[in-house]
Amino acid sequence: MTTTEKLSWPREEDEQWAAAVELRLALDQQAPAGLASRILTEAHDAVTETGRTARDLFGAPAAYARSVAEERIGEEYRARIDSRGMTPGERLTSSLATLGVVGLVVSVLRWNRDGPWQQASWSSITGFSAVVLAAVLVAVALAARAAGRIVGTWGFAAGAVVTVGSGMAAAGVLSEERLFDVPTPALAVAGGALTVAAVMLPDATVDRWFTPGLRGSDERWLSHVEGLLRGRHAMPAVEARAHVQEARQHLASSGDSAEQAFGRAEVYAMNLAEGPRREQRLARRRLYGVTAVALLLAMLFADELRDPQPSSVWFWFYAAAVAYWIWYAARMWWRASSADGRKDHARSSAGPE
Repeated sequence: MTTTEKLSWPREEDEQWAAAVELRLALDQQAPAGLASRILTEAHDAVTETGRTARDLFGAPAAYARSVAEERIGEEYRARIDSRGMTPGERLTSSLATLGVVGLVVSVLRWNRDGPWQQASWSSITGFSAVVLAAVLVAVALAARAAGRIVGTWGFAAGAVVTVGSGMAAAGVLSEERLFDVPTPALAVAGGALTVAAVMLPDATVDRWFTPGLRGSDERWLSHVEGLLRGRHAMPAVEARAHVQEARQHLASSGDSAEQAFGRAEVYAMNLAEGPRREQRLARRRLYGVTAVALLLAMLFADELRDPQPSSVWFWFYAAAVAYWIWYAARMWWRASSADGRKDHARSSAGPE
């Protein structure tokens, strides 16, 4: 139940205003849990006492959400989260929970189609293990990137690619002869258990796993800033290194430590990354991520699509998944190219400076 549903607003337009504020706080400002409830309760009291509409008192929803974020959300909180409003720990646990839900759903679908038992062979065990391990490695890579651990990001991502490639190759040559039967309900329970375990795992604990020790070392501090700029804030490596080089030169001339001169690494990186180009960088990263998912699915389901079986529900499931992600990636590329074309046209129309 949302905040707007808990409060009884005097007018429908006030309720719509409150819903818009709550949405803007969540999507645009990545507000911490509970802030929308407190803000809207205060607004509700003011509307009830004065008899005026919420828009009259506080203005447009988007502008009010932005002003609230500037006043109520401290930079320490904003510095810890990524573009989706999650810390590295939250990103990892949410990814693992999603993986568990997918496993649960797939197990139930197979249960309905094939019955309560699944045949296991060396080929199927290898292929299944490779897919699951690769998914976990991708989840860890995304969390490492959000934490600014660039080396770890590339390491886990490379491990995922190698795992999928070698696992699929091995599954293609290993025996498909039945070894034993696996109860399908047990697979569903395993998926559900992974989801519960991920939800129960404290995000703060996972955050500490990804947080490097910086105290007493300016070089580790500078390296962490560069990692945060490239990982959490999607800044190009050349630009991030230029910022770090400027900070290094300042430290050499001032004699101060990095912590004394610039404060916490997360806050310093966030302040460097903010600006009109931030959304462009993040949009470009989302574009590359969606494209990678489309290519990965096409690779995983290539065998099933090369040998179509129209009577199989799974064939249509694979085909629909691959088609959707390819369409989604193509749509994003088209929008990006259209936006770039409009910018080029605007610059050419403006003429020389």
